[in-house]
Amino acid sequence: MVKKAYRYRFYPDAEQVELLAKTFGCVRFVYNEILKYRTDAYYAAKENVSYLGANAKLTAIKKQPALAFLNEVSSVPLQQCLRNQQTAFSNFFAGRAQYPTFKKKGGQESAEFTYRAFTYRDGKLCIAKSKTPLAIRWSQPLPSDPSTITITKDFAGRYFVSCLCEFEPTLYPKTDKVIGVDVGITDIIVTSDGEKSGNPRHTRKYATKLAKAQRKLAKKKLGSSNRRKAKVNVARVHAKISDCRKDFLHKQSRRLVNENQVICVETLRIKNMIKNKKLSKHIACASWGELTRQLEYKSNWAGRIFVAIDQWFPSSKRCACCGYISDKMPLTIRSWTCPKCLVVLDRDCNAAVNIKAAGLAVLAFGENVSGMGLVPVSCSR
Repeated sequence: MVKKAYRYRFYPDAEQVELLAKTFGCVRFVYNEILKYRTDAYYAAKENVSYLGANAKLTAIKKQPALAFLNEVSSVPLQQCLRNQQTAFSNFFAGRAQYPTFKKKGGQESAEFTYRAFTYRDGKLCIAKSKTPLAIRWSQPLPSDPSTITITKDFAGRYFVSCLCEFEPTLYPKTDKVIGVDVGITDIIVTSDGEKSGNPRHTRKYATKLAKAQRKLAKKKLGSSNRRKAKVNVARVHAKISDCRKDFLHKQSRRLVNENQVICVETLRIKNMIKNKKLSKHIACASWGELTRQLEYKSNWAGRIFVAIDQWFPSSKRCACCGYISDKMPLTIRSWTCPKCLVVLDRDCNAAVNIKAAGLAVLAFGENVSGMGLVPVSCSR
């Protein structure tokens, strides 16, 4: 059994909007208050407050008369935010993340409910302190009863509920097809078969509409209701761009997983690549990291093999026909002629073919082929 989150949009009534607003506010207040308490305790006495200490502080806070409003919402989301904060501290001490930051008002808000704070019966989901079930737009049925739900409100004012359920993944029929995938900007996906996906460039498509909404926002008075409305309009354009991008990536990754038994992808340091000021916007719009993530988990669920090639493998500079490696290959060169075998090579297609060959070598030897030899690789079966 595998855990998977199923995300749906819902439309709360007036009572639920008020309840969720209180819940989001209390979660934000508790998170910030406990974070301040832990930070002050460290700087004052070099004391590391544990989760139990943070939970005891929450109990003391809720007993204060001035903070009686914390008792108007379910206690489960307040405890869950402390668990999330403890995870953030664990990631910080392990070197995987930065120090936890304070939550800001007006951004994306969320609250997590465990099975003690909601009920799910006959396709109806009802949270604690609410008299009516949520008006959820069920796009697909849940495979099992959810163990945890997370309710979020994004910048555009839309409400979503994410249900964490257990399901049994279906293994796809085996096929002999192996493919190498090279990612780019002109074409987000280029395969070793010569197929190019193109680039919808959703940011450019909605650039005019976004600029118009941003100009209207800039002219509104700070703190006014009209400015808040204009800010929501800007967020809706960004949400549209994000939804279109995710839809494109999901369709492309699903098609690749459905058609191929082995998928070979090159590992990229996107955080370093995005420092290029001329290409940062285009790289961010392409979402290479999200594409790779989708290919990996969908391959695991479908029984496919996902192979990540070492980032230093010279896929673009290496001739797929004779193995000649060019000294330099700037991004302006989109096609080149191999000086050894005189074959004209398309840069992206040649890279995809080399990635496929390296992926087959990984499966054969259990190691990754890089430009200088063999090094470990990530391989999911």
